[in-house]
Amino acid sequence: MARDTCEGCGRTVTIAGGIANIWSFGEAGNAGTAIALELEDGSDYLLCYPCIAALPDEPTDADVARLARVDEETSRLESN
Repeated sequence: MARDTCEGCGRTVTIAGGIANIWSFGEAGNAGTAIALELEDGSDYLLCYPCIAALPDEPTDADVARLARVDEETSRLESN
């Protein structure tokens, strides 16, 4: 599995995929895993699950820029 950084909060994440995740399915939903999220405007971000959970239903680039890490399992949107 490859490692990278969440573009929202900066935590280290594991990129799920390939033969290494054939039975675990990347343990989707864990704080240490991430997925690529494409926004309606076509921009895309690699985000951990806590950051994805903190985003509103129709996120924008500004929402992603406001993401902040609270602890190992939680992220939040910082106020403007």
